[in-house]
Amino acid sequence: MSFTRKVWTIIAVVVVVAAGITVAVLNTSSSKTATTSDTITFAEGAGANPNYIFPYMGGQYFSVDNINQFQELMFRPLYWFGLGGSVAVQPALSLADLPVFSNGNKTVTMTMKGWKFADGQTVNAQSVMFFLNMYRADPTSYAGYNPGFGIPDQVATATGHGLTVTLTFKTSVNPNWLLYNYLSEITPFPNTWDVTAAGSPSTCATGVFGAPSTNTACKAVEKYLDAQSSSVSTYTDKMWQSGDDGPWKLIAMDNLGNATFAPNAHYSGPQKAQVAFVKEVPFTSATAEQSALQAKTVDIGYLDPTVLTKPAPAPGAAGPNWPPVAGSYNIYAGTPWSFNYAPFNFSTADPMSAAVHQLYIRQALQMSLDQFGIIKAVDKGYGVPTYSPLPPNTPSSISGPVADPYPYSKSQALALLTSHGWKMVNGVQTCESPGTGASQCGAGITKGYTLHFKIIWASGSPSLNDTFSAEIADWASIGIVFTHSTGTFNTVIADCTSAKQPYELCSWGAGWIYAPDYYPSGETLFTTHGGFNPGGYSDNTMNSLINATTFGTAKLTQYANYAAQQLPVLYQPNPVTPVEIIKTLKSSIGFTPNPLANFMPEYYHF
Repeated sequence: MSFTRKVWTIIAVVVVVAAGITVAVLNTSSSKTATTSDTITFAEGAGANPNYIFPYMGGQYFSVDNINQFQELMFRPLYWFGLGGSVAVQPALSLADLPVFSNGNKTVTMTMKGWKFADGQTVNAQSVMFFLNMYRADPTSYAGYNPGFGIPDQVATATGHGLTVTLTFKTSVNPNWLLYNYLSEITPFPNTWDVTAAGSPSTCATGVFGAPSTNTACKAVEKYLDAQSSSVSTYTDKMWQSGDDGPWKLIAMDNLGNATFAPNAHYSGPQKAQVAFVKEVPFTSATAEQSALQAKTVDIGYLDPTVLTKPAPAPGAAGPNWPPVAGSYNIYAGTPWSFNYAPFNFSTADPMSAAVHQLYIRQALQMSLDQFGIIKAVDKGYGVPTYSPLPPNTPSSISGPVADPYPYSKSQALALLTSHGWKMVNGVQTCESPGTGASQCGAGITKGYTLHFKIIWASGSPSLNDTFSAEIADWASIGIVFTHSTGTFNTVIADCTSAKQPYELCSWGAGWIYAPDYYPSGETLFTTHGGFNPGGYSDNTMNSLINATTFGTAKLTQYANYAAQQLPVLYQPNPVTPVEIIKTLKSSIGFTPNPLANFMPEYYHF
């Protein structure tokens, strides 16, 4: 998570009309490098240590702790998004100039700035083509892939020469959507990664886009790099670190998640590191992390809101600090560019999927979930309710308003079940009227079928435990009984993305932050073959509404309202984790948490 606010002097502002998101053009002349000294110690989220270094990853690794707070310190994406309170593209921090669209929005041209990798190679068009060639060769291995959308499926031709990359699409595309959801995900790769074994170079970077020989070469390279990334012991070796074009280089790491970074002397960007080291340290629980705050062994850490004695005065604002650390730390809060949810398991491999497929049962679950009560009692006001996939404070130029279609009402939730042929038997709703009629239980549900579900969630967070305990109690009061299990964040997110897992609901505790796909259009989450659709949700109307916002320029209003009504997921209160910053840490851009959860320690010093 990043705690930046403002940077340098804004000399010009360009508004991207399609998204209603401001693009800041920054005056970098005032950027300077301070004398490096000292160490910033950053507390990783409880149970959420980085565990994958290759920036081409599947869903089980597609997380903030791997991307925003680890990989991107070293390996910069083609376009950088998010600084201070903004989620916008940052031209000054990007590896290329802003893209130029032409040919009726069928062609996009990108010109690289000529920055350097750590081994001296220029970050050029070939570096971009390396990523694109791998994406074309094996798209399903990357969690951002959405069949039929954007890159690579809609790319007719892709060429790169010198510092210029040109993509031609099969049809017109929404320029803002392409920049924010696809060009944003490109990470240029160095030639030193174009190998199938140590000392065995390949031709993935130099091959013709889409050619069979290129695809074969890229699959072999990807297989090798994935194997290397599975071993933390390789992370500081020459191959991985040669591709470092970010402000930091990794100098030490272990399997627990302890990671130490030093300044990258070859970083070409405007903001250089200002301290000698950055250390990221793991914790198994929020309680352990809070003990470290009390001991002042971390400079930046998270606070579970359950320990706070006073609530937040308003969403995105911080209230009085936790007394045991208030003398040494300042507390901060922000508004995330995210929404919180728990996926349903629609897979036919789940024996309870027949019940999950019934909209009225999903409605009953949602209506008996007291979001405001949980935010007040558990999160101490540090949170916002979720009714749709849109982030809080979504600009009106992106979407119109989305009302809550299922306000909290256990009596109405119970009436839904009763009216569809269910009866409470020994505390569990039991189907008494099987069939597919309007007053019957629904397809695939037999007489005697009970609403006895399973939920899994990430361990280590008292507030998350309290949230689900409250929800399970409310569901039990209307006869929907849940058993549960927990695991580490990394274990649960892997389980959630496996449709064969025997659960009806799962939660890794953090929902979905729109990064590195920043435009909240939904193709990754809710299209039939979306890149991160762990529950296997599929609906033709949803597909059509999403298409209208991606291939066309429709606002997100219809899509968001349909998603609110159809409940492809269970919407959860979206907690805003308070952040503690040691008072001796300084920053010219402030410490308000970045909505994208970026961690950018190059802006900090003591």
